[in-house]
Amino acid sequence: MVTACVWGTGNIGRLAIRAIDAHPGLELTSVLVHDPGKVGRDAGDLGELGRDLGVAATDDIDSVLASRPQAVVYAASGDIRPDEALADIVRALGTGAVVVTPALYALYDQRNAPPEMREPVLAAIAEGGGSLFVSGVDPGWANDVLPLLVSGLGSTVDVVRCQEIFDYSTYDQPDSVRYLVGMGQPMDYDAPMLAATVPTMVWGGQVRLLARALEVELDEVRETVERLPLDETVTTASMGDFEKGTQGAVRFEVQGIIDGEPLIVVEHVTRIHPSCAPHWPTPPDGDGAHRVIIEGDPRIEVTVEATDKTGNRAAGGNATAVGRLVGAIEWLIDADPGLYDALDVPLRPAAGRLGAAKTAQEGVTA
Repeated sequence: MVTACVWGTGNIGRLAIRAIDAHPGLELTSVLVHDPGKVGRDAGDLGELGRDLGVAATDDIDSVLASRPQAVVYAASGDIRPDEALADIVRALGTGAVVVTPALYALYDQRNAPPEMREPVLAAIAEGGGSLFVSGVDPGWANDVLPLLVSGLGSTVDVVRCQEIFDYSTYDQPDSVRYLVGMGQPMDYDAPMLAATVPTMVWGGQVRLLARALEVELDEVRETVERLPLDETVTTASMGDFEKGTQGAVRFEVQGIIDGEPLIVVEHVTRIHPSCAPHWPTPPDGDGAHRVIIEGDPRIEVTVEATDKTGNRAAGGNATAVGRLVGAIEWLIDADPGLYDALDVPLRPAAGRLGAAKTAQEGVTA
């Protein structure tokens, strides 16, 4: 049984608690929190499991790392605190732990990560003997392992396109939606996530991973961004009003250019309401989906819709990111210490988990 710590209990951390609890090869032994109000609360409560797990949350990082958990799911945000997230991860690696996280975009494509990020990680791995795997959903499996798997079904492949199409009013991060992405802001607002080079910083690694796996050379990586205003004021269930004339939809592409043509494309179509930009790609139904399109012979299109128990697609997508990371822990434990990416770490079947949730629930209610 692999002992595991969850570091951070926001959108990702809550799901990580559930995923570790459900995994037959993992044992949750500690939970780290930053909010003083969460200290002392049971992990089952924080993970919204409806039952206690007998693990009390703590903010004592030294004590938890001194207990030497074999694995750490680092679920604290790295979007606006990348330096602090890197320092935390390096600290955990120094104890010899396997660390999995979605927090550091630059390390999704670790071979091309900037030296100031890669070198401290490699030094910590060399010193402590741990491993690091950084992945998620998008960036993550939706634009690395999924398109590569689907591309293998074609006789010829002309273009690989990965799409995320979402109604962002369902995303449980109001500040990120309004201020990082700029939804509901004036059209001249400079949204940090849409600034020049930022989409490439976040998703360019996925384009390079695909190019490496498909054994093609990129001329360059380009990005395009389009923004459209709301034609009318809209009211959303979770985030309130978004005013007419403010940003209501964003479409951007990060393109891998080969022989002058965009042949590997990661595309995002993001709305705050379905009424905005109806002529852009839409999900088959509901609030969002991830889609892979292989233009070639044959043309292949695969759409993935993940929902949580409440039917929320954004939370369902987050759950798949957690599933990818938590599912990689046992492989990483058995592998040599190192810094790994999605082309190294296999996506493994849910061995031992088929029907386990129902069995566990029956045990609780018996």
